[in-house]
Amino acid sequence: MRAVEPWLEAPLASFLRESEARIIVVLTRSGQVVAQHGFSRSGDLMAAASLAAGIIAAGAELSRLLEAAAPRELAYEGEALGIYLASIPLPGRPWTGLVGYGRETSLGLVQLFFAELVAELRRRAPPPPPEGFPPVLDADFESELDRSLRALFGR
Repeated sequence: MRAVEPWLEAPLASFLRESEARIIVVLTRSGQVVAQHGFSRSGDLMAAASLAAGIIAAGAELSRLLEAAAPRELAYEGEALGIYLASIPLPGRPWTGLVGYGRETSLGLVQLFFAELVAELRRRAPPPPPEGFPPVLDADFESELDRSLRALFGR
């Protein structure tokens, strides 16, 4: 488990153990990875995060065009791997969870334990700073990205 914000590690580890999911990524709307387990290559992680952010953005835009509420979760169940993408609504942190799971568990169990994960994260989340969070893409984006990748991959 690797997390930019250490308070995420214990709840995510518990989610992985209980749900038997193989992969979890917590990301911002822009695709910035906050925590992850299951990816060993940074290129694969960044590709998955970018695709997940794109799916969330596409769903929000389709919902706007159809004058409907944006989806809070999306699921895909393949023969050997399932993918679950769901919002993690924390105060000041509109994050998303990307979960990959195999045949050893089910979508229903992943959804159940994900709901418990969100509740636990809401209990543990530090309050947003009074001045708000800094911009996701600041002037020092490249070095910030390098720092985040080193933290996530222990390098």
